[in-house]
Amino acid sequence: MNGISIQTIEDCKKGKRQAQNKLYAQYCDAMYSICLRMLKNAADAEDMLVKSFTDVFRKLEQFRMESSIGAWIKRIVINNCISFLRSKQNLDEWDDSYDAIEEQEPDESEVSYNVDTIKRAMLSLSDGYRMIINLYVFEGLDHIEISEYLNISVSTSKTQYHRAKKKLLSVLKTLN
Repeated sequence: MNGISIQTIEDCKKGKRQAQNKLYAQYCDAMYSICLRMLKNAADAEDMLVKSFTDVFRKLEQFRMESSIGAWIKRIVINNCISFLRSKQNLDEWDDSYDAIEEQEPDESEVSYNVDTIKRAMLSLSDGYRMIINLYVFEGLDHIEISEYLNISVSTSKTQYHRAKKKLLSVLKTLN
């Protein structure tokens, strides 16, 4: 369980602060990174991290140990970030039209990759595109899982991912 014992989880459920601090310390950095990637604003990411861990401790009785505690916390964080963006109406209107041409991979041969350039390019994407890229590439979700998170069809997830990737590569070319 990545350093978090079943006893620690049980102690968290009982409201023991030392156990809650241990759980928070184990996962706060990784969850903050997710918030920051999805929201692109440090203040919003910090707020979402606090809200997410408040939800974690409030809902811990619902954790059934069917997955790792980290995966369960990550799901809460991602759902909270998506809800936040929706409440701000920052997610793009999803285009449900599916075009097989979108399946063609964009030409990546002219793009130079480095971490700083990719970060700048990601920040320039719309919230919807950034969300799809984050969920697929960085969080490792498949299109079925993304469709469930975002309440969109699988084909819309695929289409939006390919459009987002194409846009990201276009931005990367301009930053070189």
